Amino acid sequence: MATALTEKFSRLVKQVSGQARITEANVQDMLREVRMALLEADVALPVVRDFVARVKDKALGQEVLGSLKPGQALIGIVNRELAATMGEGVSDINLMAQPPAVILMAGLQGAGKTTTTAKLAKHLIEKRKKKVLTVSGDVYRPAAIEQLKTVTRQAGAEWFPSSADQKPLDIARAALDHARRHFFDVLLVDTAGRLAIDEILMAEIQQLHAALKPIETLFVVDAMQGQDAVNTAKAFRDALPLTGIILTKTDGDSRGGAALSVRQVTGVPIKFSGTSEKIDGLEVFDAERHAGRILGMGDIVALVEQVTSGVDVAAAQKLAAKVKSGAGFDLNDFLGQLQQMKQMGGLSSIMEKLPTQMAAKATEADLTRAERDIRRKEGIINSMTPQERRKPELLKATRKRRIAAGAGVQVQEVNRLLNEFEQMQGMMKKMKGSGMMKMMKRMGGMKGFPGLGGGGGGGGGMPRF
Repeated sequence: MATALTEKFSRLVKQVSGQARITEANVQDMLREVRMALLEADVALPVVRDFVARVKDKALGQEVLGSLKPGQALIGIVNRELAATMGEGVSDINLMAQPPAVILMAGLQGAGKTTTTAKLAKHLIEKRKKKVLTVSGDVYRPAAIEQLKTVTRQAGAEWFPSSADQKPLDIARAALDHARRHFFDVLLVDTAGRLAIDEILMAEIQQLHAALKPIETLFVVDAMQGQDAVNTAKAFRDALPLTGIILTKTDGDSRGGAALSVRQVTGVPIKFSGTSEKIDGLEVFDAERHAGRILGMGDIVALVEQVTSGVDVAAAQKLAAKVKSGAGFDLNDFLGQLQQMKQMGGLSSIMEKLPTQMAAKATEADLTRAERDIRRKEGIINSMTPQERRKPELLKATRKRRIAAGAGVQVQEVNRLLNEFEQMQGMMKKMKGSGMMKMMKRMGGMKGFPGLGGGGGGGGGMPRF
């Protein structure tokens, strides 16, 4: 998130942290850099002025001037004010209503509203254990209705049918009646978007709001929009009593302006951020943790949550029991470990949550090469017969040539994979019967990333974690 802003603030952190003494002169220098970084990131000018003024007041006070480590104290102030600008703490979804709790999704076309509706449905099902119904009121784009049907199925929620010849208000009332009669906990209403703000759109969504009386009215905004996001946020704030914001596409190469602007412009909290195209790519927004990411400090809590949620606990316990019984670690198990790595969201998603200094050791080329290497390893194992996966000792020269041809790689690649597998197999044998196996069971699986940073795995300059 906010790649350019993160790079600038990370350099600033490095410069300021080493300051033995903070004076008015070097505070002014720092604030000039902060102001330029925020403006280049497309943060709204009133937000920049307010932010810089707050930092200056605290930086020139005793809080920093009397500190034993003024550099760190100054960074602490910037961190706290960034968090305050985006909204302190966490503001989760409000479902305190007579079921069904209605959630109205608002925003411009192209902001990712329909996909976000399904992501939110999945979040409510998995995290809040709710029975969720979705409905589309976008009668102007028939494809939007079909899209919601598809992504709702992926999310594990139920979909209420609608068609282009119906009126949005009639659709919404019918969906609400259906949700009541079938005891749904939550009704998510995906409204029509436009390419720009217009009176017809606003009048329609105001009618829907009046009829449905939603407990939450969420404004979905593209994090890559910059100043445009601020303008649309103002228009929707004036038309509707917004209760929260969902930032989409925060995993893109955005300048970060929207995240720092919309909270202050609308006066309502950012509740979620979309972190990928996947149906589970939605995070509860934590302002303090996002401030840490922007300052290049990483977000280790989010990283642990991501890794933990990607671990198949049952599979990990089964593997632990298998190794302990003496059955051995075979290529099917090795493939399972590779697939768990993919389920964790990929290397790029993991790297963006690491502190900048650590993440900087791996270039974009390294990440691409490492992810390609994982896919190649999967291809090699999938080109083997079930017997060969169970008994890797069968893999002699003739079989290796056949496998290499099937996977579209050189025989050397097959040998490299087998060498890595043997290293991991040896590690498993050492773990057998030790306290490490018990720890694996408790943790719900191995957290290692096979094929990265060792054994000639083609991971380039990827660091070991």
